[in-house]
Amino acid sequence: EKERITTASCCFCRPEVPLSASRLLSRFTRSFVPPRFMVRRVWDCLATPTAGGAAGDEPASYEDAIFDRLKDNFPLIIFSSVQLANKLFLHSHKIHINAAVLFLRSIGVRASKQTVLESELMVFKGLEFNLNVPNPLTYVEVLLEVLGYNEPDVPIENLYQRCLNVLQFVTLERTAIYEALLRVTTQSVSPSREQREKFVTVTEDCMLLGVGVIAVATFICLFQDWEEVRYGFFKCSHF
Repeated sequence: EKERITTASCCFCRPEVPLSASRLLSRFTRSFVPPRFMVRRVWDCLATPTAGGAAGDEPASYEDAIFDRLKDNFPLIIFSSVQLANKLFLHSHKIHINAAVLFLRSIGVRASKQTVLESELMVFKGLEFNLNVPNPLTYVEVLLEVLGYNEPDVPIENLYQRCLNVLQFVTLERTAIYEALLRVTTQSVSPSREQREKFVTVTEDCMLLGVGVIAVATFICLFQDWEEVRYGFFKCSHF
């Protein structure tokens, strides 16, 4: 299987697109970094004893206190995530510290240069210094490579461009799409907490999302090749 994927990568060349590959990777990394960090941050806050007997408060009020503390820092956390993604993929487009401070002040966040740098380091440490987050774009490209190897008649380069459009739309409408999918799968207008918790495995499955994006893109622009693409996916991944 590894040999097949390696060979496939030689058969697929990323075409020129309006947005560079680095900018796209940066965009998707930005959207996935904050959730990862916030999960870790909330977990650490809940696991850390608080001073002044706050740990003895009612659970609801204690959780509310944690939420309020995170809410105050949320704009700075989002900005730090964007800055880290830019540094990873867009070295020439990183935001200068002076511009960062001015921007944050323009949206009502009072932060010094040191605060901005400390926030960036906090997010980086919270991610265990790993910014290579699995993202849907990576899976789409790998799947297209394998598909192009298995089904050479499928116009992969044209399909790739359409996949980018679909993926950007899905990213913008992610919450609404997954909420609708959850209601359909559970056959419930108001899914229970347990059903939502089980559904997290679906929302976090980048491979599944990649397959769905390629399927939609194929249905839009290569309807006549739909069955061929579906069969190709079945052979390589059994979806």
